[in-house]
Amino acid sequence: MLKKLIHIIFLPCSEATMLMEKRNAENISPKENRKLSLHLAICKWCRAYKEKLEMLDRMLERKLSNENQVEINESDIQYVKEKVLKNLDIS
Repeated sequence: MLKKLIHIIFLPCSEATMLMEKRNAENISPKENRKLSLHLAICKWCRAYKEKLEMLDRMLERKLSNENQVEINESDIQYVKEKVLKNLDIS
């Protein structure tokens, strides 16, 4: 009951997810940060969302940092196509 009350009064999940996105893009106020921390302490769904958001951000950063270093050639593409077709038994 207390958890539901905190969700309703202090910070609903929809605002918590918005604050998580906002915090990734820019700084949030100390008040917003406290509210978000309290919400994350009681809401397992938003904690799971936060973990996935952080994982996606790490993956994107890795992809962007490696983007200029990785070169894909036509033979690699053909190899992947052949493997997919073999697994699908379409070839």
